Amino acid sequence: MSKNKYTTVIDLTSRAQAEKAAETARTELESSETKVREITMEELPDSVRRAVTSAGWTSLMPVQAQSVPFLMDGRDLIVQSRTGSGKTGAFLLPLFEVLDPDVHSVQMLVLCPTRELAKQIYQEFDRIRGGSDISGVMIYGGVKYEPQIKALRDGAQVVIGTPGRILDHIQRGDLRLGDLRMLVFDEADEMLSMGFFPDMKRLRRYVPDGCQACMFSATIPPRVRNLSSEFLTNPAFLSLSSGNVSVDAIEHRIYQVSAMEKDRVLVRLFELENPESAIIFANTKREVEYLGTFLKNYGFDADTISGDLTQQAREKVMKRIRDNDLRFLVATDVAARGIDISDLSHVFMVDVPQDPEYYVHRAGRTARAGKTGTAIALTTIEDHRKMLAIGQRYGIPMTRHEVPSQEDVEKRVRERLTVILEAKYRDRSNIEKERLARFKSLAEDLAGEEPELLAMLLDAVYHESQHAKKDK
Repeated sequence: MSKNKYTTVIDLTSRAQAEKAAETARTELESSETKVREITMEELPDSVRRAVTSAGWTSLMPVQAQSVPFLMDGRDLIVQSRTGSGKTGAFLLPLFEVLDPDVHSVQMLVLCPTRELAKQIYQEFDRIRGGSDISGVMIYGGVKYEPQIKALRDGAQVVIGTPGRILDHIQRGDLRLGDLRMLVFDEADEMLSMGFFPDMKRLRRYVPDGCQACMFSATIPPRVRNLSSEFLTNPAFLSLSSGNVSVDAIEHRIYQVSAMEKDRVLVRLFELENPESAIIFANTKREVEYLGTFLKNYGFDADTISGDLTQQAREKVMKRIRDNDLRFLVATDVAARGIDISDLSHVFMVDVPQDPEYYVHRAGRTARAGKTGTAIALTTIEDHRKMLAIGQRYGIPMTRHEVPSQEDVEKRVRERLTVILEAKYRDRSNIEKERLARFKSLAEDLAGEEPELLAMLLDAVYHESQHAKKDK
C-alpha cells in the first residue's frame, strides 16, 4: 500500500501551538488541503436514513456529517475525535449503503481495544440496523469460542471485537476475510496502548487488497501513523474539536493531588497512559534525583539529567535515548535544554513551572513535526490556580481530570497483560502447547490456594514486556 498523504483544514487556536513544532505541522498538513463537505439528513441514501430513524436521531453530529461522505465515496479516512463525539455512528451508518445483505460472509470488521467497547459498538449497531437483514457478531477473549463460531458460520456480515481473538479465529480458519469491504480501527491509540500492535500488523496479511479502511482515534501519536501506513491508502484526515475541523496537537490535562502523593499518582498515570516515551519535569535537582530513583526502583526504564552530571554521564543518558532504550527521562528545565526527542508522546510536570513561559516550552517538547502529544501537570490545591492562570495567559485549553483509582489501574494492567499472554500462547507450537498442558492443574490449584505465586510470575511477564524496545 502507498504511504499516507494527510489532508485537512487547519485552525490552530492555541498560542502555545504557534511554536516552531506547530508551524512545521501546519506546513505539512496544508500542503494538500481538502474541502470538507457536511452531508445533511436529506442527502442521505434511503438505507442510511432508515438507520438514522431506527436510532431515533433527528440530526447528524459533526463527526458523522463530515465522515459519512468520505466513507460512502469509498475513501480511506483518519478521524481524530474524542469519545462521546458520535464516532460510532460515523463508521456504522455507511455500512448500510456499502455492504451487500445478500452476501452472507464477513464484509465489515471493527477492531477495538476492550470487550466493553465491543459490546457498546454492537449495541449501537443492533439499535440502528432496525429491520435490515445485515447481521453481526461480537468476538473477544475470555468467553467460549463455540457461539462465536456458530455466528460466523451462520453468515454474520459485521464482526466487532478485539484484535487478539479475531486473529485466533482467522488462524483457526473460522473467520475468512476474502469478502471484506470495510475495516475500522476504533480508538486506535488505545489499542496500541494495550499492546495490540503486533497482532494488528499480523492481521494485515489477511486483509484483501483494495479493502476500504478507516481509523478513529482521540490522538494521533507516531505509532498510530505507523499503523495507518500499514492499512490505509491516501487517507483523508479529519480532526474535530468543538464541531470544527482543526488540528489538536497537544492535549493539556491537570490532575490535582497532594504533594505526598505525586510519585504514586505518576506511576498510575504511566500504567494507564503507557507512554512510548516521556520527559518528567521537576523544578529542583533534588526532586529530579528522588523521582529518578523512585521510578527505577519501581521497575521503569527511567534515568535523570541534572546539572551535576559529568559530560560523560550525560552522553551515556543521551545514547540510551537515541538507541530507544529509555522511556522516561526526569529533568529540570535547565538540564533539559538542547535535548530533542522526536517521538516524545507525553510530557509530565510534577511541579508548576516557576516561570509561566516554561510551561509552553515543556509542553512543546511533544507534538512535534505534525504529531500529537499529551501534557500532564500534577498540581496541589495551592498551585491549581497558578496553572489555570498560565492556561488563560497563553490561550491553552486545560482540562481538569480526576486522579485514576487503583482499581482503574489494575483493570487496565489486567487487560494489557491478558493481551500479552494470549499473544504468547498463540505463538506457541503444538508441541509446546502439549508440554505446558502438564501445568494446567497446578495453575488452577495455585490460583485457589497460593495466588501470590502466580502473581509473581505474571508480574515478571508484564515487567519484561514494559522493558522491550518499541517498534518504530
